[in-house]
Amino acid sequence: MHSGFLRRLLVVGLGLGLLLPPLALARELLAVGSDFPRIFERTAAGEYRGLGPDVLRQVLEPRGHSLRFAFYPWARAQRMVELGQADILIGPYRSPTREARFAFVGPPFYRDRIVFYSRRDSLLHWSGDYRQLAGQRIGVVRAWAYGARFDAERARLELVTVEGVDNGLKMLSLGRLELLASNQRNTLPVLQAQGLSDEISQLEPSVDTQDGYFAFPAQVSHARLRGEFDEGFRQLIERGQLTRLAAQWQVEVP
Repeated sequence: MHSGFLRRLLVVGLGLGLLLPPLALARELLAVGSDFPRIFERTAAGEYRGLGPDVLRQVLEPRGHSLRFAFYPWARAQRMVELGQADILIGPYRSPTREARFAFVGPPFYRDRIVFYSRRDSLLHWSGDYRQLAGQRIGVVRAWAYGARFDAERARLELVTVEGVDNGLKMLSLGRLELLASNQRNTLPVLQAQGLSDEISQLEPSVDTQDGYFAFPAQVSHARLRGEFDEGFRQLIERGQLTRLAAQWQVEVP
């Protein structure tokens, strides 16, 4: 009789377990992105750090999730989240095209200035009028978003796609580009690392400002995770913790 009771209890327990949605159970989440200084970095020892991982750990680990981080080329990282092969995309700017591909959740968690870079010996003048850029080769990083104002001018610009900021700066230095469009946060450490700070300068005014978000797969399978993150992230902001973390990483918040 005792063993029969245990068998019935086990059957009921298994039945209840099958009824639970998968995301109600703690699981390992894969967060992906590319090397974004101070937002998503990897140390020489292989540790992932930055404002993005700090926020994700503080929001999701108390809710029972564990996190695994990985670097991929930016276009591939976006595609992985779009297909549900990864759970979280760290740091994308928002655009109508991207909103159709994955779900942006919560307010933005950082802000970037988008600017042009040129060689210091360039005679090119930039005052914010795109007509000044006619015939100039402008480097744009593959799969980056530059904002609505820049996008409205794309058809009239001579754009050259580069694979990354480091590649773009080298091409600019060698005279294969007249300008590189990039964000200030990503570019300054690469300029210093390549020893180009005296050769290449940042132009004013800014092209635009862009806010960075966390994005998730839009599929129904991730609806619960999106809700959990949105609730926890807003609580983090209300407590002032995002502001404190951003100050530690010297990142501007909206």
